[in-house]
Amino acid sequence: MSTAQTNDHATTDPLDFTGSVVLVTGGSRGIGRGITEAFLSHGAAVVICGRSEPEQLPEARGRTARFVAADVRDAAAVDALISDIEASEGHLDVVINNAGGAPQVDAAEVSPRFHEAIIALNLTAPLHVAQRANRVMRTQDAGGSIINIASVSGVRPSPGTAAYGAAKAGLIGLTTSLAVEWAPKVRMNAVIAGLIETEQAHLHYGDEAGVAAVAATVPLGRMGNPADLANACLYLASPLASYVSGSTLTLHGGGERPAFLDEAEPTAPGNA
Repeated sequence: MSTAQTNDHATTDPLDFTGSVVLVTGGSRGIGRGITEAFLSHGAAVVICGRSEPEQLPEARGRTARFVAADVRDAAAVDALISDIEASEGHLDVVINNAGGAPQVDAAEVSPRFHEAIIALNLTAPLHVAQRANRVMRTQDAGGSIINIASVSGVRPSPGTAAYGAAKAGLIGLTTSLAVEWAPKVRMNAVIAGLIETEQAHLHYGDEAGVAAVAATVPLGRMGNPADLANACLYLASPLASYVSGSTLTLHGGGERPAFLDEAEPTAPGNA
């Protein structure tokens, strides 16, 4: 039985997803893999998708994710993906729109085609997946839950990844709009991820010393990890969040220290 929507199982574990079917886009590595393993460990049947199958599928507690090849930027591929899940699983309870990302670039120099590709992956693709998943979920008694993985780049300046930041800002806005359009059957929420340490962290932050230096700027003293994002998704997909929709859950360890604090002269005692 799906635990994605209802809140009438007071005597059971609200984080038991046994019987639930979960789709995690980009679920084979990084944040997506952490989310996939978390849902597997909590009893769910998990389908992941990507352009190419990973060498090793995510697994946890004797369960292994099922891979379906699909480029989520392609609406026809998304339709085939959801149709495959309908045919093989019979229902779809939770979708985690995780696929995304962007390399560091100079916005003044890259081609319009590059910007279009980044926006397609980080904004248009989640819309395609959500739209197609909604068609399934709205026919189910328990409805469903769709969670979009956004970024702090969408709520503060994102130099070097301008198109990515703009797309993530759009994803947050999309979440709030669809939460109204698709209620009460489907709950829509977004997780705004801060600085997350994955196996590809060195591409953005350099060597171990660079990662440590960046981590030191976070008020909680560390960067986030995939498990932090996974726990947020477990909560939002569960009956514990049955009245949570159209919301954004920000995971950034307290945020970023304002730069002006390091430049401003401290106020002398008695002169405030």
